[in-house]
Parts: sequence; C-alpha cells; structure tokens
Amino acid sequence: MKWGVKQLMAVLAIGGGIAAAAAPAQAQETIKVGILHSLSGTMAISETTLKDVMLMLIEEQNKKGGVLGKKLEAVVVDPASNWPLFAEKARELITKDKVSVVFGCWTSVSRKSVLPVFKELNSILFYPVQYEGEESERNVFYTGAAPNQQAIPAVDYLMKDEGVKRWVLAGTDYVYPRTTNKILEAYLKSKGVAAEDIMINYTPFGHSDWQTIVADIKKFGSAGKKTAVVSTINGDANVPFYKELGNQGIKATDIPVVAFSVGEEELAGLDTKPLVGHLAAWNYFESIKTPANEAFIKAWHDFTKNPKRVTNDPMEAHYIGFNMWVKAVEKAKSTDPDKVIAALPGTKQDNLTGGTSEMLANHHITKPVYIGEIEADGQFDVVWKTTELIPGAAWSPFLEGSKDLKADWVELKCGNFNTKTNKCGGASN
Repeated sequence: MKWGVKQLMAVLAIGGGIAAAAAPAQAQETIKVGILHSLSGTMAISETTLKDVMLMLIEEQNKKGGVLGKKLEAVVVDPASNWPLFAEKARELITKDKVSVVFGCWTSVSRKSVLPVFKELNSILFYPVQYEGEESERNVFYTGAAPNQQAIPAVDYLMKDEGVKRWVLAGTDYVYPRTTNKILEAYLKSKGVAAEDIMINYTPFGHSDWQTIVADIKKFGSAGKKTAVVSTINGDANVPFYKELGNQGIKATDIPVVAFSVGEEELAGLDTKPLVGHLAAWNYFESIKTPANEAFIKAWHDFTKNPKRVTNDPMEAHYIGFNMWVKAVEKAKSTDPDKVIAALPGTKQDNLTGGTSEMLANHHITKPVYIGEIEADGQFDVVWKTTELIPGAAWSPFLEGSKDLKADWVELKCGNFNTKTNKCGGASN
C-alpha cells in the first residue's frame, strides 16, 4: 500500500492521540506527593530531616496499601534555601510532575514566595513550621504553631515562673522574626513592660560573628532586672550564637534563652554542655513518653538505619498533616484539590504526645504547648505544658490591623473577614 502525505499525517495524528490518551492514564498509576524542602544552603540543617520523614511516612502508607488503592510516589526537589527558587520548584512540582499535594517550606519567606503559585494553580501546601500568623490561605494548611501556640505561652512562662522583667527579642532578619517580635513587643507592653526594658536585634541568615551582639545582651542583662532572650534565630546561625553564649559565660541561670527554632535536630550539631538549662518552646519533644511517640521514634530509627537520628516538632507536624491529608482524600474519594480542601476542616489525628489534633476552619490545628530545658544529651526536659490543646489563631489580637479579623474557610469562605465591617478582605475594607 502506498502512503500519501494526508494518510500519513492522519495516522500520526491518531498515534499522537493514543499517546496523549495513554499519558494521563499512566500519570494516574500513582498519586504523586511533592516534597519542597531545602537540602542545601543555610536551612538544610533544619529541612533535610523533614524530607526524610516525609519519605518515611509515604513508605509506611504504601505498606498499608497506599491511598484510594494507589501507591504514593514522592517527588523530591531542592529549593536550596533560595526563596525565589521555592516558587519555581513549586510550579514545577504542580505543572510538570502533577503532584496532588505538596509538603514543604520552613521559613516564612519561602512560604510567602510559593503562595501565589498554589493560589494560581489551585494546589495544596502543608506547612509544618511555627510561624508568625497573620495569614490564612485557602490552599495552605498550617500544621506548625501560630504565635498563640508558642511565642505567647513562652513569654507568659518566663514572666510568671522565671520572674523575667527585661526582654531581648533576637531574630534572623526576615518576616517570621519581625512579625513575631512585633506581636511580642505589643504583648509585653500590654503587660506593663516599659520600652527601655525591650531590646530588639536582627541578624542576616547564616550570621556567624556573634561576639558584639552577645556582649550587648550581657550588658543589657546587667541592669539588676531578670533578663531573658526570646530567640527567633533560624538555621545554622544558631550554632555560633550558642557557642558565643558559652564563650562569654552566659548561663541559663543568668540570662535564659527561650528558642522557637531550635529543637533536637539543631542541638545535634552542638556541644550542649554550656547550653544546659536554656529553653525551647515547641508543641512536641522527642523526650515525651507516650506509646505513639515511642513507636514513631522506633520507626524513624529503623527507616534511617541510624539510632542516633533525633525527632523534632516540625517532623510531628508533618506526621499530623500527612495523616490528615490521607483521611481527607479517603473521605473525598478523590485527590481533586477542591474536594480535599473542603474535606480537611474537622479532620482529626492523634498527635504523638497524647491528645488529638483537629484541623480548624481557619486551616490551623489544635496543639499542646510545651516548654523544655536543654539537657546535656541534647534532649529536652519538659518544665511546663498546657493542660489542653490550644486552637491556632491566624490573626493576633495584639496587632491593630489584625484584631478585628477572622479566618473561616467553611462558613465565611474567607481568610481575613473583618468582623467590624462584615466584609472579606481584611483591615483596609
């Protein structure tokens, strides 16, 4: 048979159609899960572990038969602590890799970088790290602590239990520390703390020369009033900061530091002896003894084949978020983002420390709050905890532009509903 050009084109078109039809079918063989965490750069010290725990959770779920009868497939990318690259990699995960959900980001600047992408492409991000609040997005589920689940309880503890009168708010120079410290400054002043008893300091990511700053902290703390450092220092800058505290002989009994971004993972790279007694506020500690936590730690050691690998708070946040996502997908009988977003509020998941976390209408979860003292082995001894789980508040009552705002994606379908004007759109409307 002799082929004409038209016949050949027709056959090729049919063939192309078959290939195109086969491609989506092939793509549907697994459910792809995006993992968007820095594996290099200044934030790798904190984020690599979160990539690893997601791989463990996906492997465990696949052993149970996957989700909706399909295996989960992890798609890992490295945004390399480069904030614009987070947005690029998020777009790639959603459009090229066709992931159904993304678990990722650590810093708020990385989260802010990807938000427009998730909104435009209508995909889902689970964000597992404590943050500054002042946000509630339809496409984001916040499984880390809002300020009322970490920063405010920590300051209350220092004020009431430690008798702290002077405050150093020390942070890395980006949105999370600046907004958290704005909230804390307003909160401290509402409690009668004078402006001269608050010292605020910011340093760049990866800052290494702490000698002058620590000397300033030491001087500020020598005024005869009990002083504490509230630290929102992020990433590998914590290593030289704590070393310099030790070098200058600042003990926890003199000027305690309570950290919001230092957990077991960060301490694993430090000589912890000079840090004994300093504090951290989290919603989970590895040292908390429950059957669920012990099983999680064992699974982690088995997965990593390393009995020295520690667990930490954002890992538990991913554990909670991942299991909530699985439940919502099974409830919706679909990975369609609109259906899963609708199914998530009200979803419950037992946490690792006892109690059950719930996804709220504002896309935050309920969490317990713990304050732990650093021990010589790099673990934390819990010195204080809340009696019940605290619902995460998206908007702070201590900030002028936020106190009238409410987030509710179930009834109001709005992340910044102004209760004074009864309009969606925030303080300016």
